[in-house]
Amino acid sequence: MHWIDISIIVIYLSLIFSVGILMRNRINNFSSFMIAGQSLGLSLGVTSMLGTELGLITVMYNAQTGILQYFSAFHIGLFAFIVTLTVGLSGFVVTKLRDMNVKSIPEFYGKIFGQKVRVIGAFLLVIGGTLNMGIFLNIGAKFVQSIFGFEGSDQILKIIMIILLIIVLIYTMMGGMLSVVVTDYFQFIVLSVGLIFCVFYSILMLGWTNIFDSIEKISLTPYNPFESKGSSYIFWQIILAFVSAVVWPTAITRALTMKDSQTVKKQYVWSSISFLIRFMIPCFIGICAVVYYNINPLSEYDTLSLMPRYLSDILPIGLLGLVTAGMLSAFMSTHDSYLLCWSTIITNDIIEPLYGNKISSKNKINISRLIIVILGLYILYWGLFYEGSDSIWSYIGITGAIYFSGAIAVLIGGLYWKKASETGAILALIGGLLALIGLEPIREYLAINLKPEEIGLLSVLFTFLMMFFGSLLFPRKGVVR
Repeated sequence: MHWIDISIIVIYLSLIFSVGILMRNRINNFSSFMIAGQSLGLSLGVTSMLGTELGLITVMYNAQTGILQYFSAFHIGLFAFIVTLTVGLSGFVVTKLRDMNVKSIPEFYGKIFGQKVRVIGAFLLVIGGTLNMGIFLNIGAKFVQSIFGFEGSDQILKIIMIILLIIVLIYTMMGGMLSVVVTDYFQFIVLSVGLIFCVFYSILMLGWTNIFDSIEKISLTPYNPFESKGSSYIFWQIILAFVSAVVWPTAITRALTMKDSQTVKKQYVWSSISFLIRFMIPCFIGICAVVYYNINPLSEYDTLSLMPRYLSDILPIGLLGLVTAGMLSAFMSTHDSYLLCWSTIITNDIIEPLYGNKISSKNKINISRLIIVILGLYILYWGLFYEGSDSIWSYIGITGAIYFSGAIAVLIGGLYWKKASETGAILALIGGLLALIGLEPIREYLAINLKPEEIGLLSVLFTFLMMFFGSLLFPRKGVVR
């Protein structure tokens, strides 16, 4: 990497870091720290949502998915577009949540089903969420290691992980959601422009027709996901598309920061286009990497490091620095969003209810900052020691299901079914733990031959059954909607 590229990276990240320092002075209560005071307008809300969803981990796992599934991987982006657009046009779930003025999904649980459900829901959310982001630090460090040419050294990888974690922890604790939103805005612009250029540059260098011809020589089913992955995988992707837009806390938090429910609907309509693009562009770049290195079979290569190696080899001086800076900013954006989300939910929906809602706003901020550090140490540990060969997208889906399979049933039941009860909600939330079986080490230990997506689908079905029968057998008692 040329010194011009390194200079661009240092200057850009210094500017982003300065924003966090400036935003610190605007944090005057816990609401502004957690959800930016619920006052965001449309443009900032859209770019913030997309900035969070277009993180480095997103680019890495989508590029890996493109490398493994070729053009058939585009169906993931198509489903994300259709589902997000439908939610935006209908306002399904998201407008009702915004109208309730809640700061999180567990807070919604408390309003509908009581404090016990709120605490249990928040606890399971944090378990699933922290497991989900446990590999993010490791993936980010592998990107840095590959694009700077430091591959082959575990010690360097560990040092990179520690440096990245320190940067993220300091930044997140300083400014809260306001810092996150502003970072998302600039990161989205820089990274989007850089990735779009990468696509056109790849086409110019490799040739449009040659890209397709080369992939067709490698794979007999490069276009049809039903042939390459099967129907259960496709149905699982539809559920993941809904979860990414509506149920996953880092996305729904963006909806809850908007100034009103009508703005939320517009936010989702506009975001749907970029939800499509955020999947397709990294997938396409991954496909181009396969063509560029003429890789066949894939088993001989590290599919996760292939995309950053490809960018390092093809991008000209200056652009490589800009794209890398955008990627690192995206890494910061995703980590600070997740760390802030989990820490504030622990504070707002577990600790505060257990203490009788008597914690001051200042103390809640300080508690959240302490939890951010604890979570940071956890993801460092998990990133260093977790071993699994499932694709990143598969890992993210199944760990997220620990939380969202129960959350889907409780959200929909709580908002749209009058007979939904506290017992039904508790059983549904706990039922989501079934998804733990989908983790590769547990699957292998129990000798279960089901695929992760099949276990995920069973988990979602099971939680709906728990919600339904639990509510009918143990009806609600006097909880007012």
